[in-house]
Amino acid sequence: MTTCHTGRPTITLDTGVPMPVTAGFNHVATLTSDLDKTVDFYERAFEATVAFEMEAQPDHPRMVILDLGGGAALNVFEAPAEEIIGDRGRQGGRGAIDHYGLSVDSLSTLEAVRLRLVEAGAEIGDIQQLGDMWSLFFRDPDGMELEVCCTA
Repeated sequence: MTTCHTGRPTITLDTGVPMPVTAGFNHVATLTSDLDKTVDFYERAFEATVAFEMEAQPDHPRMVILDLGGGAALNVFEAPAEEIIGDRGRQGGRGAIDHYGLSVDSLSTLEAVRLRLVEAGAEIGDIQQLGDMWSLFFRDPDGMELEVCCTA
């Protein structure tokens, strides 16, 4: 361990190259007005599995944790539609975090996921190359625009 320009300790590889303290994202938390419909969508489109489920409590909404693979999870909380703020269909209207992108291993997997999304009822775009990534935007059951991508 060394120190960075601020004097704080940094973690380095054996080569002495500094590295981030985090290992990536663990989960993304999102809201839905229909938890069952959202769980069904992610199971059908991405083969996600329910890793944890909690019924509503007086101080906590009903929720599930969906295992998306690769150590990533989607924590989904059920809330009445009128309590979910923002315009999920409009960039700039969705709040401070605009969307999340799910990663797949290849363009062929991305093409297969596109078909699965169509079968699951998603509003779907075309696969496009954005820099060094292949990208596919879609809308989930709540109308939120999301992305699936892979390295080009």
